[in-house]
Amino acid sequence: MASSVPPLRPATDRTSSKPSPAREPLWRHALGECLRGLRHERGEKLSETARRAGVSPQYLSEMERGVKEPSSEMIAAVAGALDVTLVDLTLAVVETLRSAQSGTSRGATCSAAYALAA
Repeated sequence: MASSVPPLRPATDRTSSKPSPAREPLWRHALGECLRGLRHERGEKLSETARRAGVSPQYLSEMERGVKEPSSEMIAAVAGALDVTLVDLTLAVVETLRSAQSGTSRGATCSAAYALAA
């Protein structure tokens, strides 16, 4: 099966004397940003989405803030509550990370998932 995934690159060049670029965001932070954006696009309160996902509002809040490193089951539950697939959510998180890496505006963050949730 052929793939169009680019080859992996080192995160930093340890041999270079140049100052290192800004740290890229953690996966959990990008995930939380996407989840919060999707929930806001739907006009939902934290408690509504949490109830449908079967998690506490506190836990969902921690996921959205990037405090928790949620299990795949928790991510799937929240994605389902927001009516997006894991694939679509993952692609949105990847786009968020790519945007942060290239320095583009945060306004485009999770746009693919927002469109899917609409």
